[in-house]
This record gives sequence, C-alpha cells and structure tokens, in this order.
Amino acid sequence: MTRSFYAGLALFVVSVVSVSAETGSDRTELWPRLQKGQVFLYQISVRTNKKVRTESNVAAPMAPADGAPLLAHGLLRVEIADVFPEGIRASAQIRTRFISVDPPMTKDNQSGADGTLHAEPDSAEVDFGIAADGRIGQIIGFDALRPEQQQAWQEWAKRFAVAASFPQRSLAPGDKWKADEPVSAAQIAGLAWLRNSQYVHDEPCPNMKMTPGGDIASSDDTSEVCAVILTTAKLDQRSSPKDATPEDYKLHDLRTMGTAKGHNEIITYISLRTGMVVRATEEANQSMDLIVAKSDGSNRVHYTVNADSHSQVLLITDVPLVRP
Repeated sequence: MTRSFYAGLALFVVSVVSVSAETGSDRTELWPRLQKGQVFLYQISVRTNKKVRTESNVAAPMAPADGAPLLAHGLLRVEIADVFPEGIRASAQIRTRFISVDPPMTKDNQSGADGTLHAEPDSAEVDFGIAADGRIGQIIGFDALRPEQQQAWQEWAKRFAVAASFPQRSLAPGDKWKADEPVSAAQIAGLAWLRNSQYVHDEPCPNMKMTPGGDIASSDDTSEVCAVILTTAKLDQRSSPKDATPEDYKLHDLRTMGTAKGHNEIITYISLRTGMVVRATEEANQSMDLIVAKSDGSNRVHYTVNADSHSQVLLITDVPLVRP
C-alpha cells in the first residue's frame, strides 16, 4: 500500500466544529445501520484528467505523473461479513468484489433469461475493516485490483464512510459544520482541506434497480427519503511558497517551492431509514505550480499541474445473485 492511499481512506479529521441551526425531534443519526449478511450493489464511475507541463533540462526524481484521461467504471458487490456494535455507531468487517453483467440472450439463442451477475474473472476480493470513527484498515486484496478498479474502489470507500466526517451526534436539516483535514504525501508541505458542510434538507430519493439488460433505472418505489448534504472544500496552503518542502523530499536532499490550489463540491444523499449513502457526486478541480531542486539550488525542474475529476457512487437496491 502507498502512503497516499491510506491518507485518502483515513476519513477522520483533526478538528470538527459544528453549528446547530435547529433543534427538535427531527434529528437523525446518519451512520449506516449495518447487519451481518447484508449485500449491496454500488455502481461507481470516475473520470479524471491531469495535465503536467515540465520545464527542465534534467530528469528529476519524485516528479508528478502525467497521463491520459482515466475512466473507471464498475459494479461493486458489498457484503457485510460481521458487525460489532459500539454505542450508536458500529464497526464492521466488509467483503467486496467487482462484478460483471451478462446481458440476456437474444431470441435467436432461444433464451428469455435476464442478465446475470457474476464475479469478474480477474477481479480480486477485497476484505477490510471499518471502525466506528470511519477509519478503514486491515485491507487485504487491494493490490491485486487493476489500476482502474483501485481508483473506483477508493472512490466508493470514501463515500461509504463519509458520515465519519460528520459531528458524532444526531443531525437535522439546517445544521452546518466545518472540518480541517491535513493532506499527507504531497509535493508541497502544509496543505489541508477546509471543508464546509450543510444538511440542506430532506427529499425523496427513488430506489435504483438493474434492468434485465444490465442498465440502471429508477424503481417504482418512491418511499425512500434522503438527507441531502452539500460539502464544499478548499485547499489551504500553510507553508511558504518560497520553502514548501515536505519531510520526504528533505530526506532526498531536495527542496520544493510553489503553490497549490483546489476546490471540490460534493453532494451526498443519505437514506434516513438505513443511514446508507444512496448517491454521491463530486466535482473537483486542483492545480499546482511547483519547483523541485537540489538543496543547493541546482537541477531545478518547474512543473505546472492542472487536474479535474468527476465521480459518482450510486446504490442499487435490487441486487441479483452473483453467479460463481
């Protein structure tokens, strides 16, 4: 595992400041209420674009990586292997695996069967534990996933445990809170995400189902009601642009200078009945202007990085059996 991977999944924050706008009996705990043996299906889609411009006559280590746009799609089967109650919230052991859909056979093949779900042949099973405070650990099998599956799995994991970044109490429409989340394993030291969240309101959120052909559509059941959470995040740089060197770079006798900026917006729909994330979408934009050099000022390399991404995680309530 890489350091940045664990940083992305350790969803606890250094400080959370909450402001309650309302009081009364309409408050609810938005942590997922899991039970042993439950099975869920999530559709995940991630699109990222990253452009890196380099100005240098030398090859520099630890450089930001450029690449073609990344598109990651997948259906993730989630099984709750065990649950351990800890007060209002609970920790759990969870088993996941990416699955595929075989479309229904045509009339020429004399079959009227619906599409069938089955485990992808080269998809590893990923087991992990999630603590009552949202921290994810004891991950087994992640390294065996393909790169695009790793991207999709990480996106799902962040959304599944998003309530860990909420105040540890019941919430009601109108509540607002702030969070301060340091960024580790970055090329610039002293970065932190400043997150502002609001429980906007409750609204109907129709259940999603899989059609016989493997498509996703709204079901006829409109009884589900979700809490709508809006989160905006701004990247804050607390190091000097003239000396923003992380400790890892100092160990390699390197120095970094520059600035980083970022803005994310996340809309999350959480079921009031189950506490499960029903749908979450994120739009993100980040940029960095970075100079990496030896400590004596030699071998300077100038990078300009611009990245944007869009992601969606969608719960599918009608879960067909997975064929072995």
